[in-house]
Amino acid sequence: MKRLLDTNAYVALKRGHPGVAQMVRGSSALTFSMIVVGELMFGFQNGSRYRQNLEELEEFLANERVELLPVTLTTADRFGRIAAALRKAGTPIPSNDIWIAAHAYESGAELITLDSHFSAVAGLVCTQLT
Repeated sequence: MKRLLDTNAYVALKRGHPGVAQMVRGSSALTFSMIVVGELMFGFQNGSRYRQNLEELEEFLANERVELLPVTLTTADRFGRIAAALRKAGTPIPSNDIWIAAHAYESGAELITLDSHFSAVAGLVCTQLT
């Protein structure tokens, strides 16, 4: 199965989370959202290990099993649809997470996350780990 790691799932993987590691090992392919990259870069800028974290991320992204997803017109369309549906349902989630959900839909990947609010996104194939 193709999977997409949310930002917190990537961080958990780097910290040795067994559930995330198992999901990654069991994946046929990994997709990675450019939005997740942006969130990680923000965290790196605010941390004390910028260079080390950046090198680890670059090594991860260079893996032949990992596909980095750019933001496309299709991504933007899916973002708009998801955001509108969440607003109508009265269940908003953070904007960056809507973009990440849009990438999961666009790529046909299962989203791996530690956040429960993705359950508000109708039809999203998502596994929430703790």
